[in-house]
Amino acid sequence: QVQFVESGGGLVQPGGSLRLSCVASGFTFSLYFMSWYRQAPGKERELVARISGDRSTITYADSVKGRFAVSRDNAKNTVVLQMNSLKPEDTAIYYCSAARGSMSYWGRGTQVTVSS
Repeated sequence: QVQFVESGGGLVQPGGSLRLSCVASGFTFSLYFMSWYRQAPGKERELVARISGDRSTITYADSVKGRFAVSRDNAKNTVVLQMNSLKPEDTAIYYCSAARGSMSYWGRGTQVTVSS
């Protein structure tokens, strides 16, 4: 059974930082691309960052380049999104996702709110 435990969301002031963590189980973690998506109210879900199983390929949305960093620890089945210099427009529910070929799995999401 595939499971994700997402943590680290919360309320932060503009310019602050948060660290999201996703611990996965139920599949061979190292074989999957791991991604963070987000969905703001009234908007479509969008890709924030993606990292390949061997860490050789990392992709970021233009809106977060230079501010966010994705990493993974295959020994711990964990993917982390370090978010710095947060802006109000980063407010959204952030979802952890795993993908390999036609297979994909999704976490339940964690709320990030950036507000003064």
